[in-house]
Amino acid sequence: MLKAYYKSLEHDFNLLHGDMFELLPQFNFKFDMIFADPPYFLSNGGISVQSGKVVCVDKGDWDKGMSPDEINEFNLKWLSLCREKLKENGTIWISGTYHNIFSVANALTELDYKILNVITWAKTNPPPNISCRYFTYSTEFIIWARKSKKVPHYYNYEMMKYINGGKQMTDVWRLPAIAPWEKSCTKHPTQKPLGLLCRIILASTEPGAWILDPFAGSSTTGIAANLLGRRFLGIEREEKYAAISKARREEIENASTFATFRKKIPDIVKAEDKQQDFSICCESDVIEPLPFLASSAE
Repeated sequence: MLKAYYKSLEHDFNLLHGDMFELLPQFNFKFDMIFADPPYFLSNGGISVQSGKVVCVDKGDWDKGMSPDEINEFNLKWLSLCREKLKENGTIWISGTYHNIFSVANALTELDYKILNVITWAKTNPPPNISCRYFTYSTEFIIWARKSKKVPHYYNYEMMKYINGGKQMTDVWRLPAIAPWEKSCTKHPTQKPLGLLCRIILASTEPGAWILDPFAGSSTTGIAANLLGRRFLGIEREEKYAAISKARREEIENASTFATFRKKIPDIVKAEDKQQDFSICCESDVIEPLPFLASSAE
């Protein structure tokens, strides 16, 4: 039985410390949704601006550039493993930039996923381009795909339309990058905003759903999942980021902090306005531990 790095008391937040290529093959559990923020292969000595200061964009060895063939092989390998962990009606979301997203799309097609949308995340507060030789980089792409071409997927159409002011939501999302309040336990260098993950989870899962993140980082996926009444398993290779994940989950054990976080995310506020119990599981849908996951204390 696998041993958890961390498990919440409610068994709705579970974290493994290790390499996803080694851990995923060790169990047969199927998930409703996967969100993956794989390496973009950008850590090659470049610079950017953060809080008005010039900084190096190198994230770590896990993000070092590789050859096109190596990147393609990497994406095929992890997407193949993830496909095995999806329910037949399950969907996967993968974030990226032009550095990796085309390889991801090709791998999805080769592995017989059905691509549903390519979301353009237009950041409302991007860092400036300090070279003044290019347009400012202000977008990332998020591919949404389902496992099976023939099995229908879940899409919360009416909720997305309501959140979007009564109009069909488009595939261009104008959302800010992470806010200062999301860094209270320090941050991961590629941390995604809770608002982005909440929209993804709200759009494509129902309360009680199991969500997997094979490149968990500081577990924004897990925090968003728990804020919305979903269940989470994350896998993180770097112990320092697993520790941040644990601290972030323990932070929202405080009921006041939990409520404050929900109030800071516009999509949650709007969803509650439409349906007060939109994130509550059915009484019969009791949250139980993953059947294959032992506590770190066991």
